[in-house]
Amino acid sequence: MTPISVVLITFNEERNLARCLESVKRVADEIIVVDSLSTDNTVAIAESFGAKVYHQHFTNYVEQKKIATQYASHDWVFSVDADEALSPELEQSIQQFKMASYSFNAYKISRITNYCGQWIKHSGWYPDRITRLFNKTGGAWHGGSVHEHWELNGEQAKTGQLKGHLLHYSFSSISEHVKKLDKYTELGARDAVDRGKDCSVLKLFVGPRWNFFQAYILQRGILDGYYGYVICKLHEYSSFAKYAKIRQYARMKRKGQHY
Repeated sequence: MTPISVVLITFNEERNLARCLESVKRVADEIIVVDSLSTDNTVAIAESFGAKVYHQHFTNYVEQKKIATQYASHDWVFSVDADEALSPELEQSIQQFKMASYSFNAYKISRITNYCGQWIKHSGWYPDRITRLFNKTGGAWHGGSVHEHWELNGEQAKTGQLKGHLLHYSFSSISEHVKKLDKYTELGARDAVDRGKDCSVLKLFVGPRWNFFQAYILQRGILDGYYGYVICKLHEYSSFAKYAKIRQYARMKRKGQHY
């Protein structure tokens, strides 16, 4: 049987963590939690599930996940976020993987998101296929301040697909979503400017409108009803906020100002 290390990073996740760990405990041969100095009951909850908890000041998502993966005792790692959980079918798929010989270096999983109590099946949010089960000797975490992802090494590496869903309990309110967008657009804009990016007025004007049209019409966000419209409009807003911040910070950078 192939042993699996379940790894996750946390910060003040007492609302979500028990649901997550309850869903993975039957497939995990160990649970690794790298916590960014939580001030709530996150650590106590993790320890109640037998997790090995390590404390690490937060730098960015890529570095935190690199650290969590390095702590894993086993080569095969399942990376999960605290606001996610395994569907019964996905749990079964992972159990089958553990008992059978594997022919891939990593496996993608379809993630479906719950937004304010509703499962979102369009709007560019589904199917969100992400690599979460992988052999840690055959790849590495990549990305900027946000949007971290696992990449395999070598052209011959192959990725499979597991059955079932990763259940993502994203936001219980629109207010939570707006607050998260401000954080992510800030990180994304600063990362872009650090890499020498700028934003034209044309892109600032056209880009957000195109993003709404793409999500709401082409990706059928209209079929997700009211919350589909909210998600697509906030997607438009987030792209506008990110582009505007990039334009501002790029100009500050050229003037030698701190941003």
